[in-house]
Amino acid sequence: MAEGPSRVVSMNLCTDQLALLVADPGQIVSVSKLGADPMSSAMPEAARGYPLNSGQAEEIFLMRPDLVLAGRFSDPATVDMLRRLGVRVERFDLTRRLDEVPDRLRQMGQALGREARAEALIAEFEANLARLGGDDTMRPEAAFFYANGYTQGAGTLSDDILTHAGFANLSARLGKSGGGRLALEQLVMADPDLLIVSRPYPATSRAEEVMAHPALRATRAAAVPMFSGPDWVCGTPHVLRAVARMDARRRTLSGDE
Repeated sequence: MAEGPSRVVSMNLCTDQLALLVADPGQIVSVSKLGADPMSSAMPEAARGYPLNSGQAEEIFLMRPDLVLAGRFSDPATVDMLRRLGVRVERFDLTRRLDEVPDRLRQMGQALGREARAEALIAEFEANLARLGGDDTMRPEAAFFYANGYTQGAGTLSDDILTHAGFANLSARLGKSGGGRLALEQLVMADPDLLIVSRPYPATSRAEEVMAHPALRATRAAAVPMFSGPDWVCGTPHVLRAVARMDARRRTLSGDE
């Protein structure tokens, strides 16, 4: 088996977390600034143990990496420049389903020469995922509603977390696929059982004003909303925490607890 890389730089939030889970600590040279942001990352404290980068080709090249980890949608100019300079770049696809998490872990294990560690994480993830899952006989309806009316429809990781926990997704029922907008009027008229929102940043934002609209605040779902967060973002084992919280909320709504 070939020896794994010894100077790894991650420039993507999700590859940060995969690397932190799979790599030998001595392999990692730097992770992205987002990796240390508790509003974005499920592993901010672990990320703060490493130098942080802003994803620029020049700064990354000066770190003398023998492997750079990037996302499928990382800045193509940066990726192309690093490759022209002879740096190996491994790109990871966006995760849209829970059953793709093992693929991401396995790819990271192969990239880092840490296959055994990746397979152990995969086995643990699959066993824990199998223990979670909602009752298909009763599926409360939930709606994702963020700043500017942004929502998550079918074909997204958030949708798969939601449905695995036993909920129906309002946006998917309305025919929405991927990310997009959900009109306030549609949301209010649908009157879902649960509203899923994000925690606001400290600064005031006009984009978030819709969250305080009187029509929305008058709905039963807005009375006790659920908050999504970093566990929902990346295809790592941390998504299980989101599934577990949603499963517990479904049980509360269904009267099982």
